[in-house]
Amino acid sequence: MSANIPLISGLPFVVLLLLIAILPLTANKFWDKNRNKAIVTAIVALPILIFLLFNFRADLTHSIEEYISFIILLASLFIISGGIVITGDLIATPRINTSFLAVGAIIANLIGTTGASMLFIRPLLRTNSERKFTGHIPVFFIFVVSNIGGCLTPLADPPLFLGYLRGVPFTWTISLLPEWLFANIIILAIFYLWDRRAYRKEAKADIARDMSDAAPLDISGKINIFFIAGVVLAVAFQIPAPYRELVMIAMSLLTLAFTKKELRILNRFTFHPINEVAIIFAGIFITMVPLLKMLHDSGASLGVTKPWHFFWATGLLSSFLDNAPTYLTFFSLAQSVTSIMPSGMVNLVAGIHPDLLRAISCGAVFMGANTYIGNGPNFMVKAIAEEQGVKIPHFFGYMAYSALILIPVFIVISLIFFRG
Repeated sequence: MSANIPLISGLPFVVLLLLIAILPLTANKFWDKNRNKAIVTAIVALPILIFLLFNFRADLTHSIEEYISFIILLASLFIISGGIVITGDLIATPRINTSFLAVGAIIANLIGTTGASMLFIRPLLRTNSERKFTGHIPVFFIFVVSNIGGCLTPLADPPLFLGYLRGVPFTWTISLLPEWLFANIIILAIFYLWDRRAYRKEAKADIARDMSDAAPLDISGKINIFFIAGVVLAVAFQIPAPYRELVMIAMSLLTLAFTKKELRILNRFTFHPINEVAIIFAGIFITMVPLLKMLHDSGASLGVTKPWHFFWATGLLSSFLDNAPTYLTFFSLAQSVTSIMPSGMVNLVAGIHPDLLRAISCGAVFMGANTYIGNGPNFMVKAIAEEQGVKIPHFFGYMAYSALILIPVFIVISLIFFRG
């Protein structure tokens, strides 16, 4: 613990994350309203905001600047992807479904896991609407598209963008390609076998109707691809703030001006999800400041020192809390641990040993798939699937899937990539 920061100052952060995890399950109607989220967040964050204003104003200012960049990126990708509509109805074979997930995993690195999830989940469900045994499909979609697929660019998942804001080079995340390939290939192979078994259970009449209703895919709102490219280039070329954020805002305004309103209606686009994220993360970015300082100053004494420690500690917390603040927490801890390591020939990344940063990045992104509350798109996909009549597993049923499929994969990943 830092001598200048009382331990109790980290309590609001813990309380806020617990409320984010618990209230959707225990008081769903109350928590569903963004106004109530704002009230709860303000009550928890206000005391620590006052404390920081009087004691650590520079750290608070830095965190607020990161919050603004973070929200503008998420909002721009969310708004732009909301203007792209994929129509059509492919034949719902295991091969087609597996290809859907694979393409979604790739696209997630360009428009974020939230954007890719919103873009692909409806056409995937439409493709499988004639089938009956489909409850596993949204689950694997969450595994791959909403989480594990997005770790190759800072645009892909919120934790990685926060790392980028903390000094991780834009292209560094591409070095996670071996872990990305390993995890996705295994999970897609399991999905293919699982879906093939389910496909064999389908009635012949449903299969025949699926084939007769088939229609080629078509993409509307293609102009938004240029707007997404504008956001990507603003980050990739490391345009300094605030000009980077101004480019993102300009791309968002252009998509609203040049995309037909009918396309957003087809996507059932609303600002509710991004408003929710903005409210919750305002509280998170304020309350996490004391904890990050404590971890950075004295985190090495906690005993979390090896890559596999960081992979599992970051991952398990990301399963039940939001993976973005969890990433930042262990990011600061890794900086503290790295500072007492013997100096050598290893080139540090943002003041962190690269092996530790790889473990933190993969833990935060991959294990956000372990529960519905691990990452923002998870609940969105669940809600859309239920809205379209798919019998998706409940909270603990979903965790049974992740325990059976993901945890063994993560154990193998930690043994291969993070044992050192």
